[in-house]
Amino acid sequence: MKVAVFSTKPYDQKNLDKFNQGNHQLTYIPARLTPLTALLSDGYDAVCCFVNDQLDNDCIEILASNGVKHIAMRCAGYNNVNLNTCLKHNINGVRVPEY
Repeated sequence: MKVAVFSTKPYDQKNLDKFNQGNHQLTYIPARLTPLTALLSDGYDAVCCFVNDQLDNDCIEILASNGVKHIAMRCAGYNNVNLNTCLKHNINGVRVPEY
């Protein structure tokens, strides 16, 4: 699976590479996910996001038009994700249940 990983820091890349073990094609993007940067998701199956990423209606509409079908949150919270728009576009989501 091709995954665009937004809001990445060097330690994110180190840990994700360690646990991914080549199973998925990860592209690290230091920028936050917003409607402006969502265009970078074109051609990806999934996005991996963090707490400050902005997954509002506009952003998810762009993700859906780019073919994104999965959102993986690297945090427990998901209040920054418009779940209704995800449902509308059949976009699945996962999150960290707890730390």
